Amino acid sequence: MPDVSFLGLLLVVLAGFAAPLALGLLPRLALPAVVLEIVIGIVIGPSGLGWVESDAPIEILALVGLAFLLFLAGLEVDLEKLKGRTLGLASASFLASFAIAVVVGLALGAGGLVDSPLLVATILVSTSLGVVIAALKDAGHGHSPFGQLVLAAASIADVGAILLLSLFFSRESTGAGAKVVLLGGFAVLALAVVLALRRAEHSMGLSDLLVRLQDTTAQIRVRGAFALLLVFVVLAERLGVETILGAFVAGAILSLIDRDRGMTHPEFRLKLSAIGFGVFIPVFFVNSGLEFDLAALFASSATVALVPLFLAALLLVRGLPALLYLKVASAREMASAGLLQATSLPFIVTGAQIGMELSLISRAVGAALVGAGLLSVLIFPLAALALLRSGAPPNGAPADPEEAPADGTPHRTPQQPTEALR
Repeated sequence: MPDVSFLGLLLVVLAGFAAPLALGLLPRLALPAVVLEIVIGIVIGPSGLGWVESDAPIEILALVGLAFLLFLAGLEVDLEKLKGRTLGLASASFLASFAIAVVVGLALGAGGLVDSPLLVATILVSTSLGVVIAALKDAGHGHSPFGQLVLAAASIADVGAILLLSLFFSRESTGAGAKVVLLGGFAVLALAVVLALRRAEHSMGLSDLLVRLQDTTAQIRVRGAFALLLVFVVLAERLGVETILGAFVAGAILSLIDRDRGMTHPEFRLKLSAIGFGVFIPVFFVNSGLEFDLAALFASSATVALVPLFLAALLLVRGLPALLYLKVASAREMASAGLLQATSLPFIVTGAQIGMELSLISRAVGAALVGAGLLSVLIFPLAALALLRSGAPPNGAPADPEEAPADGTPHRTPQQPTEALR
């Protein structure tokens, strides 16, 4: 057995355990756990106290954590709801975001602030789907037409940002044309897997066997999901596209074929979430803090000034296209949608790391991007929630029991369906 120390990993796991525990003990501290995990990583890492450095065990589990994070994000995508006017508005919003992001990236490049305007533009168009889902549920809009529109826009932003990153900034050196062909081949393989799994799903013998083994020590559905995740990560790696695309596609495929979860396996997704957010994903975020270059960020006042500049760019790129929603939503809902869409962190961390590995952005710019992402998660969801809660729900719509906040506060009444989105 190789001589490997797990002391650093122990401290990282303890940091991941301490972050939500501290937030639970201090309920007035309105801070997402992911932000505290990164901050603790910065404090105990080389930029802070120097207790831990990112070593092989930490990096391996962090990579699995990133894959699981994208897998669960793909699992949240409800492809059946991406249709009609909702799909049209969400797609138009993303296209507008990318157009604005390119202009912003070129302006930053012209000012000598960044070396790769297209990479910065790609990073700016992303949205943290998990944060958006939590915020909408807390406001009682998880299943409302407005909530579904924002979720659709966030889903398309996630997919679009990952595709753009894989197309233009894969760690492989193939050209953009070759990558289009590779992405097409990857899509064909994904479709073949979907068809094969759907055919297998209709086999009564296999279906009965899965039900019999799913809650035993075999945990067959969990094992199958993890195998599906690794299959697409390896396929993406072999085809020369970003492995995060493979992880996301695996989650989206599972979401597409797993249609009867409420009847035969209601706890399946809870198990996956427990594995991801309970084991691997905190390691990824704490490790992101370990690798955060605080010295590069504060090396000059110009670099520090990039943080509010990138934060404003996020709000401009993702918030401004929400004006399109005025066709079907109120001004208050439109403003809250813009704030939620401008909330981004996991993809910023990932994109910044890839950019630094490819020497497309400096460590200072990477740190400033992550700093802006941290602030977006801290500020924008709280502001969006304040806007949504201050709006009076029309017609006395009954509360949805599925939207009860986790903190046990009373139900908030969601709005009635918007006719224009039906």
